[in-house]
Amino acid sequence: MAEYAHPEVLVTTDWVAQHGGDAGIRLVEVDVDTAAYDEGHISGAVGLNWQTQLCDQVRRDILTKEQFEGLCQDNGISNDTTVIFYGDNNNWFATYALWQFRYYGHDESKLKVMDGGRQKWIDEGRDLVTDAASPAATDYKAKFPDDNVRATKDHVLPTLEQGVVNLVDVRSPAEFTGEIIAPPGLPETAQRPGRIPGAANIPWATAVA
Repeated sequence: MAEYAHPEVLVTTDWVAQHGGDAGIRLVEVDVDTAAYDEGHISGAVGLNWQTQLCDQVRRDILTKEQFEGLCQDNGISNDTTVIFYGDNNNWFATYALWQFRYYGHDESKLKVMDGGRQKWIDEGRDLVTDAASPAATDYKAKFPDDNVRATKDHVLPTLEQGVVNLVDVRSPAEFTGEIIAPPGLPETAQRPGRIPGAANIPWATAVA
């Protein structure tokens, strides 16, 4: 079995159990199932809703810099906070949240993912609580977006014409072939079925344990 490309990003459930409540640590749960946090979460964790809190509610886009700052301020995250992300579905949307933090310049050494996510924590019989965390507000200030970690249509189209880019489509095979346009149970937000020409399909589920 190949080793992780960046093991420094991962923390174990044991580590979270021992240090999740330490000063300077903020646990953040982001689930595909937006009701999961209310049903039970790790003590001290804040819950972020990917549908309403991690995307712009008018444009089909991620948060603006100002919206991201407000999200961090409201959830007790400062510029010096080490943020530990976890969630359901193999940390699917948890890592999406981590990417937004990286995009807006949060110190990469302070962005971590709990290996195994919510399900591993539950499988190990560890405690969950139902009371929502209410951390004190902060004065978080985001940096300007790091466009080196994001490719837009304007970046992709010219490279397709030149044939110099490798595109990886991490959706399910059924989405890749156009059989469906969204994962089962999620809103069908794609405008058309199918894929970008030349893309290779490496489903998300095959890349995580």
